[in-house]
Amino acid sequence: MAKKNAKAMNPRVRALISLVSILVVVAVVGCIALFGIGKGSMINYLKPWGEAISLGLDLRGGVYTVYEAEDDGTEDFETKMSSTVSILTSRLTRQGFTEATVTRQGTNRIRVEIPNVSDPNEILRIIGTPAQLNFVDEAGTVLMEGSMVKNAQAAQDQNGSPCIAFELNDEGAKIFAEATAANLGKTISITLDGETISTATVQTVIAGGKGEITGNFTAEEAMNLATLILSGALPLNLSQLEVSAISATLGVEALDRAIQAGIIGVILVMIFMVFRYRLCGVVADIALTIYIMIVVLLLALTGAQLTLPGVAGIILGIGMAVDANVVIFERIREEVKIGLPLTSAIRKGFSNALSAIIDANITTIIAAVVLYAFGTGTIRGFALTLGIGVATSMFTAIFITHKLLDIFADLGFKNTKLYV
Repeated sequence: MAKKNAKAMNPRVRALISLVSILVVVAVVGCIALFGIGKGSMINYLKPWGEAISLGLDLRGGVYTVYEAEDDGTEDFETKMSSTVSILTSRLTRQGFTEATVTRQGTNRIRVEIPNVSDPNEILRIIGTPAQLNFVDEAGTVLMEGSMVKNAQAAQDQNGSPCIAFELNDEGAKIFAEATAANLGKTISITLDGETISTATVQTVIAGGKGEITGNFTAEEAMNLATLILSGALPLNLSQLEVSAISATLGVEALDRAIQAGIIGVILVMIFMVFRYRLCGVVADIALTIYIMIVVLLLALTGAQLTLPGVAGIILGIGMAVDANVVIFERIREEVKIGLPLTSAIRKGFSNALSAIIDANITTIIAAVVLYAFGTGTIRGFALTLGIGVATSMFTAIFITHKLLDIFADLGFKNTKLYV
């Protein structure tokens, strides 16, 4: 008899161990997300979510401007647009604005966003000021200025390896021919705002205004270097369509209100779930807490930039997580009402709800991917948090909620009144 009782207790003990393990994992993940891990130790440092998740322009404050490029009718307009974006990004990065974002809008517009800046004129000055490109010899003497470069593009040398082909104007061709003749066997460096971006050994006199910069370049490196060489001037004429400064104070207030609204909404939803679904509601609340912890951790790990629409995406994801649980619980209640044992009702209820949950979440994830691929600015922030939230909600609904219901059933909570 003692052995039988011990065996009968095993499922309950295992369920209790599983429940405690889940709660411990939730607590650990929550602590990691909130406080970080590894600082001052041998393992990699994971920043707290407050430091790892950067705030977008609408929450942090800063300046944004939109430019329209003049389509000159040439076939390489797309290439010039890409080069313009790269050049603007390089200029801002060199000036210390490492968190600035430069993105295309539509076919011929460029949006520039720079956080932590209050004066729009400062940004317009940086964007409008050409970079200082020089060709210098080994002694540091300037041989030729970048303004004499007519064109530079990625190409292939006679061996088929990536290189940079450049063309000079008439004055530059004359100066460069003299400079290469005087520096045969020596190196000539290309500097951008005082920083060396390329150094090559002069192997022959370069006359005629055309030459190549060879080296162990990849195709991408050759393209980037060609873009930097041309960064003394933009490939396209830009006209400013819009410029605006966002107060950091307004951004903080908006974030605080969004967080308060989210907390109030989550609390009300949790209360409703317990009132409406009893024990299933408790399970849903635990799963929702796990969902929030996972989303915060993923945002911290990816270093995502949080925008106000991004906060809305997180809250919408919470709604999707609750909705999935509601579908599951309703299917379980239907099975309990027709007389199925609780364990069978849970299994069949999940089976009946699974296709609806997957279909709804997959279609939302597809929409999020499309928004992220083709959207700009805050739209991408919304798409990112929505995609993370929906994927996490699907995981918690399919695995966490199911596991928790099985645990409570094994713990002895089998009175159907607790579920219906």
